[in-house]
Amino acid sequence: MGIRILYIGEIVGRAGVFAVKKLLPALRRETGADLVVACANGATGGSGIGKAHSVYLRKLGIDVLTTGEAAFYKKDIVEAFPKSPWLLRPLNYPPGVPGRGFRAYRTPKGPVVVAQLLGQAGFPRVHLENPFHVLDAALPTILEGSKAVLLDFRAATTAERRAMARYADGRVSAVLGSYGRALSADAEVSPAGTASMTDTGRTGSLMSVGGMDAATRIHEYRSGVPVWAKDSSERPELQGCVVEIGTDGRAASIETLRVPCEEEFGEGTGHSDQG
Repeated sequence: MGIRILYIGEIVGRAGVFAVKKLLPALRRETGADLVVACANGATGGSGIGKAHSVYLRKLGIDVLTTGEAAFYKKDIVEAFPKSPWLLRPLNYPPGVPGRGFRAYRTPKGPVVVAQLLGQAGFPRVHLENPFHVLDAALPTILEGSKAVLLDFRAATTAERRAMARYADGRVSAVLGSYGRALSADAEVSPAGTASMTDTGRTGSLMSVGGMDAATRIHEYRSGVPVWAKDSSERPELQGCVVEIGTDGRAASIETLRVPCEEEFGEGTGHSDQG
């Protein structure tokens, strides 16, 4: 059996953190995961991740946390990046930016490199280097860490995510997309041995709009006036996938995950990052 990686779709708000706390211990055992990776770009209030949440999610059993366009939205996380080897930010940030865009992580069956890139379309606050060019330049160094390479690609458009999956086909073990917070039904392993999935979904409230309060989002769309939406807590669910990678770096399988949280989220249910 190859290296099994459990990838948790974007953790959104308090309900997402709650779902991880309640579901991850059993899920790791059931899937036989050797490494747990999660997108935490929306863990704190639905946008970005704070230092406390980055530490708390690590304590809950997540080995690697990826971010995205909101990597530095919370002020206290900037100083945490250099000190937190489990925390990644997109590789295509300029030189000198705190943190790393890829790293090799040990598992009982050998090392796995997790790398992250950010797409170019739809991010008005962040203007990074072309991710396709950055991948070309960085891949030789990335492969020195391991033949098993998971590329976390966050992009606002489905087209760019699919383009990266095709571009990296046969060059990395898996290309997992995020941003839409809606689990896609296109998980596959290509003949070249690359597993891919356009959107790994979200971990948080199922009865929401992307994990955020539905009524607030609807009001925003109806009025045209931007509103800072709060995260939703109704019907927590963990979404994502499990990827198995052989010793040759080729993906053997990819399986989509949807795991409802039987316990409803509520104040005082142990969801906070203070625990």
